[in-house]
Amino acid sequence: MASLQDFIISKVRVKLLEVFLKDPQDMFYIRELTRKIGEEINAVRRELIHMQSVGMVKDEHRGNRIYYTFNKNYLFHKELMSMIGKTTGLGLALTKAAPKLGRLKFVMVSGRFVRHMPRAKDTVDLLLIGELIMPQLTEVVKEQESVLSREINYTVMTEAELLYRKTHNDPFIGRILEASRIMIVGDEEELVA
Repeated sequence: MASLQDFIISKVRVKLLEVFLKDPQDMFYIRELTRKIGEEINAVRRELIHMQSVGMVKDEHRGNRIYYTFNKNYLFHKELMSMIGKTTGLGLALTKAAPKLGRLKFVMVSGRFVRHMPRAKDTVDLLLIGELIMPQLTEVVKEQESVLSREINYTVMTEAELLYRKTHNDPFIGRILEASRIMIVGDEEELVA
């Protein structure tokens, strides 16, 4: 199974990225990060210094603490968010469950869902295209809703239905395909074509 450690050698940095990008709006101080990732404080400090030097994280002094947050203007922010979306949470659960869900052509998670932003009007958090086994999908979604403590709004359709909706300029599909997304299964270019 693919993981961030395939690309990032430092296991401490991988853990820090997961913490920062799972909750991108949150700020953390060093001891809090140390407890969350279960690593030595000096290793966390070293990684934060490196991440700050390359512009990945920003710090803010509040009282006697320094809080760190991920820099949304970092050059590879979108790519890292995509990797985190695929290797943790809902993305990871879907990747693991894919073989028992049926024949999947496309699985897409909304970028807003991954960034913990409110759902846009008339869109979904998760779009699945193919021949799916609904009881297994429902089980995965319910499990992830309880783990994430939030509702997952999803839509399932066949390839034929997707093609029909795209050729007839269905506004619902149009809004979904115009929004940011993270592809879990399938090619993004093929999905939007």
